[in-house]
Order: sequence, then C-alpha cells, then structure tokens
Amino acid sequence: MGQAPSTGHGYSPGNSAHLRNPSLSLHHHRSTVNDLNLNSQFPEDIFVNQQEDYISELPDECLALIFQSLSSRDRNQCSLVCHRWFIVEGQSRHRLALNATEEVNVHLPGIFTRFDSITKLALRCDRKSVSVNDEALTLISMRCQNLTRLKLRACREISEQGMYALGQNCKSLRKFSCGSCMFGAKGMNALLNNCSSLEELSVKRLRAAKNDSGAEPIGPGAAASSLKSITLKEIYSGQCFGPLIIGSKNLKSLKILRCSGDWDRLLETIAGRKNCLTEIHLERLQVSDIGLMAISKSPDLEIFHLVKAPDCSNEGICAVAENCKLLRKLHIDGWRTNRIGDEGLIAIAKNSVNLVELVLIGVNPSSVSLMAIATNCQKLERLALCASETIGDHEISCIAAKCMALKKLCIKGCRVTDSGIEAFAFGCPNLVKIKVKKCRGVTSEVADWLRARRMSLAVNLDADEIEPEAMEVSVSDEGAQDDRVEFPPIVSGNIIGGGGNVSAANAAAPSTSNGTRSSNKSRFSLFAGRTFVACAFRRISNGNGSSNDSL
Repeated sequence: MGQAPSTGHGYSPGNSAHLRNPSLSLHHHRSTVNDLNLNSQFPEDIFVNQQEDYISELPDECLALIFQSLSSRDRNQCSLVCHRWFIVEGQSRHRLALNATEEVNVHLPGIFTRFDSITKLALRCDRKSVSVNDEALTLISMRCQNLTRLKLRACREISEQGMYALGQNCKSLRKFSCGSCMFGAKGMNALLNNCSSLEELSVKRLRAAKNDSGAEPIGPGAAASSLKSITLKEIYSGQCFGPLIIGSKNLKSLKILRCSGDWDRLLETIAGRKNCLTEIHLERLQVSDIGLMAISKSPDLEIFHLVKAPDCSNEGICAVAENCKLLRKLHIDGWRTNRIGDEGLIAIAKNSVNLVELVLIGVNPSSVSLMAIATNCQKLERLALCASETIGDHEISCIAAKCMALKKLCIKGCRVTDSGIEAFAFGCPNLVKIKVKKCRGVTSEVADWLRARRMSLAVNLDADEIEPEAMEVSVSDEGAQDDRVEFPPIVSGNIIGGGGNVSAANAAAPSTSNGTRSSNKSRFSLFAGRTFVACAFRRISNGNGSSNDSL
C-alpha cells in the first residue's frame, strides 16, 4: 500500500514526529537541541511548525482501510474531521441500513450521493408506517447499480414496477430477501428474469401471493443456473414457487417453513431429475413419507431438518438414512406423535456414520436405539435430547459411556436425575459443555460436583424451571436463515448528505475480512434464538468457525 517499513523504535510521547518521519535523523535532532539559545526569551519558537500532519500524506486507500476497522459511530465522527475524510468515509462504506419510511424519500438523493459505493443495502419499515415506494426503489437501483445484496422488510408500497426497475438496473444482485411485502408473482418474475447472478433468494410472508391463485407461476427465469439457495416462509400459496424450485438446476439449499399446500408432489418432481441438494429444511408442512422417499433420492444430502410434520413416520426416515450416506446434521422434531422412534433411529445409526450433529425433539427413543447411535456414530460431536418421555438415567449413562467424540450435549425436559448426570464425570472425554434444562430430577448439587470433578467442563443447569404442559421447542425461529444475508449490527447515527444533515435510520457497522461477527454470548451459550433449540447448535458452529451471521 505504499507504506514505509516499520522501524525498530517504539512510540513515546514527545518524539512522535521524529519517529514517524524518517527524514528527521537523530543527528539533526541533536544539532537542533545544541543550537538552542537557552538565554532566548522564547526558546519554544524554535520548535514551532516542526511537526507536520503526516496523516494527510496517507493514500485514500489506506485511510479507507482504517475506517473499515472502526465502529459505525466512530466512522460518523471521523467523517466530520475534514472534507477529505468526509469524502473517503462515504466512498468506502459498502453496507447501509435505512429506516424505509416515506419521510426518507426526499433525502435519498443526498444519501446516495455521499454513499455511492453501497453494495449491501437493507430497507426496513415498521408495520404502522408508510414505506418507500416504487419511485424511491427506482432511484436507489439507479444510484446503486453495483448492489449485490438487498433486504426489504415491510416495504408495502413497492409493487411490480419497482421490482422491474430493480431487476433492470441491478444486474449484479446475488442475494435478495424480502418479508411482509405486497408485490406478487409478477414482481418476483421481474426480478428473476433480469438478475442472472442471483444465488440466494429468501421470501417471507409475501402478502400478495395469497391472491395469486390464478396468477402466473414464478419461474427461475435468468437465474435458473445461478440460484443455489431458496427459502420460503409463511407463504399462503407457496405452491406458486414450484416452477422456481424445479427449474433451479444448481439448487443446493431448500428451506420451506410453514407454507400451505401439499408438497409431496413437488418433492417427487425434484427427485425425478438429477439434483445437487445438500441441505433441506421442512417445517410444519403437509408432507408425508412419500415426500421423504423423494428426498432420499438426493445422494449429496448432508443437512436435513424435519420439524413438526405429523404425517412422517419411521418409513420415511429409514429411506432417507439408507440412501443419503453423506448425512452430517439431522434435526427431527417428532411433535410427540410417536410415529418416529427406534426403527428410524436404528436406521440412522447403521447408515449415517458421518453424523456429527443430532437433535431429537419430541421423539421417544429407547436405550436400544441410543446405544446403536452411540456405538456406530463415532463422529457425533453435538447432541440434543428434548421433550422425551423415555430418556432417563440409563439412556444418558449409555451416551456417557459410548460417545467418545461428543463435545456439546443438551438435555431438556427428560426424566433424568442426578445419577445420570454423574456419569459424565468419567464419560465423554471430549465433552466441553453440557446444558440441562427443565429436568426436575437434577439438582444444583450434582452440577457443582460435576464442575469440581471436571474443571474444563462448562455445566449449565436450569434446575428451578418447571416444564410447561406444552413445551414449544422448534428450530423454526431461525426463520429464513436471514443471518446468511443479514447486515451486521446497526448503530444509529446521523448521516450528512450532499444537501446538509440527512437523518438516516442506521448506518451499518464496518465490514470485516469475512463479513461475520460473533459475540461473547455466542461463544459461551449452547443455543441461540428466541426458543431454546431455535437454532440448535448454529451458534456453536458459528463461534468455532468465525474469526472476527450477513448482509
């Protein structure tokens, strides 16, 4: 970057000018002191103007890198130092989040005159306010033609016209997420027909879709070859997205959550052609074993979530386990229907030797199936057992004795006592964290005893909570995986635009090398989300894999 190599000298107050300017030699410094007339009335005049503003000599690129390591508030304060910093800070900001109410419309030209390099943008409006309209979205799309990620939340005034302008002007868009918007099939097709680089699409509560029973189907359009991830959540007529899912040739991740309609036929259509699906999430859908058998024809499947699908049974689980040999992460919420049990779990144990993460909610396995999983799944590192009526001390002791690779364990709402927890004083040598919640037979004394026996083990016990009558534990609250396309935490601040002070709702936090953030709470909590197993182990994997969510 044109920077001079660092010297061996350290910084000390009073001589920073000498150390930061190699042209001032030590000899020159001594001669200046020796020539000082100690009898002069103003000896300090000799040093007037000796220090220069070396920051002004930094190239704009170096200054931009410094700004990117600062918080949003610090960036805003730095932009007020001088005109040059104001320009460089605006041109180097790539993420922005705005409160997308109609009041911001008049300020948009000034905002995007200053921030002319935005590539990741979030427009959020609350439910009680009038949002930005098609004209505003058209202006944004013309000013931000290099936009790669866009999130729309409750922008109800945007229609098909605004989406068409977005597709026409932002050809480089790679990730698009919308929630509680009013444009229907025509708006989605306008985007998909023009954005040939689109890779991730997330749609939540598309309001107009419920009136589109006779509307045109939503197809992949120009994004047929580029789309890799599709997430649909809480869409009344989700079947209209069928052609989009079927026509996405390189689709790897499919997540359908709480969408109406019969999905067995669509899953069978997908299975009828070659696919490269590696991740599938199904939650509260009308899907049966027929759909699971269709999913089993995806040989590359590695991650599978089946949540509260009462028509699915052991037969479908066995088909998935026997044919998807690469399965690494499996979440099953049986909704206490007792249709998934030992038979399905034994099939998983026999075939899923690469399993590293298993979450069982509302499933009642016996010691036979748990023994098979503990014995055969030698790579199992993360295990959650929740709301089970059959898991007791014997089953927990089996896990402690057999799961040698286990690192994270969660037990919630099971019939476990102190005797079962004591088994972990000697079992599971790689265990680093255990969380016990709503198990009334486990006391704080055994938790203290276990901490004393294994100093490196983090024990989290919630012994005082009483299990409610209907325990709601679901992986659904991770929603549409918005963290993959989420902006980093937003800090409020005033943005100065071209015409004066422009109040934008939020300015995004600075970008990092990998665009992710992990908090201290993420590193020390086993589960994240609005419910206990809302993202069961997602936080663990993020904490281990990030160095520093997403747009």
